[in-house]
Amino acid sequence: MDEDLFSLAGDAPTPRTLSDRNRDHRAPLAVRMRPRTLEEVVGQHAALEPGSPLRRLVSSDDSRTAPSSVILWGPPGTGKTTLAYVVAQSGDREFVEVSAVLAGVKEVREIVDQARSRLRTVGRETVLFVDEVHRFSKSQQDALLPSVENRWVTLIAATTENPYFSVISPLLSRSIVLTLESLEREDLDTLVDRALADERGLDGAVTLTADAREALLRLGGGDARKILTSLEAAAAAALMKESREIDAATLAQAVNRAALRYDRAGDQHYDVTSAFIKSMRGSDVDASLHYLARMIEAGEDPRFIARRVVIAAGEEVGMADPAALQVAVAAMQAVQMLGMPEGRIPLAQAVVHIATAPKSNASYTALDAAIADVRAGKGQGVPAHLRDAHYSGAKTLGHGAGYQYAHDAPHGVVAQQYAPDDLVGVDYYRPTGHGHEERTARRVEALRRILRSPGPADPPPPRRA
Repeated sequence: MDEDLFSLAGDAPTPRTLSDRNRDHRAPLAVRMRPRTLEEVVGQHAALEPGSPLRRLVSSDDSRTAPSSVILWGPPGTGKTTLAYVVAQSGDREFVEVSAVLAGVKEVREIVDQARSRLRTVGRETVLFVDEVHRFSKSQQDALLPSVENRWVTLIAATTENPYFSVISPLLSRSIVLTLESLEREDLDTLVDRALADERGLDGAVTLTADAREALLRLGGGDARKILTSLEAAAAAALMKESREIDAATLAQAVNRAALRYDRAGDQHYDVTSAFIKSMRGSDVDASLHYLARMIEAGEDPRFIARRVVIAAGEEVGMADPAALQVAVAAMQAVQMLGMPEGRIPLAQAVVHIATAPKSNASYTALDAAIADVRAGKGQGVPAHLRDAHYSGAKTLGHGAGYQYAHDAPHGVVAQQYAPDDLVGVDYYRPTGHGHEERTARRVEALRRILRSPGPADPPPPRRA
């Protein structure tokens, strides 16, 4: 936040307006082109429809009919800060902006105290804009509650993370959450055209070829700020070459990497991870590699990626291809020893193995079913012949009596009860017919037939404790 942009004191000089800031040609293009009214805002039709909270904040003369707190939730570059500035320009309101990265509880309380004083002495309302509110601690968010509850300030908070996870419940219950969506292609085209022609922007200094426009919108990843920043860089590169045209080569020279919408602590972390796992489960090797690439390029911890790959090997492939878990564990160990970028190579091998392998979740669903029975109180007793018979007095209790040692049988299997009495005959493991598990299914069927037969499968072996 510019220190001289907005004053906190009620009797301080009039703050610079958004128009003043837009006229500053030293400001970045994205700042100069920031809309001044709601009519200039592109996209976000749902958030700006008639009667919406933002419309009421801008048009209402009576604060009692406007919301006291609004949380703007959306990806970067969708207009959260812009909408806050537009609200600030409407009515005779003081506007104070704080960044959750820099402000503490003390600063928040000072702002609230000054807002109360301003409201009491001159009747002027204060709009408090908190950027990146998800970075506020619980105590910092708690400090906002009285001001929102008593309407000492109108709070507009912006976040790229899911507020239902990152904002405390008392503040959520006093706020209206507005979800901002990524801008549509038509909206982005409008922004680019406006920036090329408007006197606040490039004022017709350069043109943009069709190929360059396509590349610009693709590289921007739906982030309007990133698109305008890239356009400004490309325009500077073109003018340095004494050209008035931005072509694809000039753009590529100025901007060499796409904007990745990925926050390692936010929604994109969970969304991309979820898509990564589901793509491996669904056997789409190409989609799996795409999401792996997105996580690597976004700087995701490779150890986190490796752990998810190991989990997928056991959860999605299981006994359909037992080698998948070995490959995944080896990849995890390789990542730890090699680091990045070389660690991407064993990760790719493991992901390809898992995505292309036959699938079965039978082993872990079998365990979950067994856990459910244990939690329900089933199978509490251990059959007497399986109990420990090594300690003094165990045999007098019947422990180990009648136990048959499986290795003494010709086929290594004897017919005897292993499960507790109330779980005899329960089949937890239900192997599929996929890959290696097809052979496992036949063996499991044969083993159960022997184990549950009325008599021993082989001549009775000597009993061992």
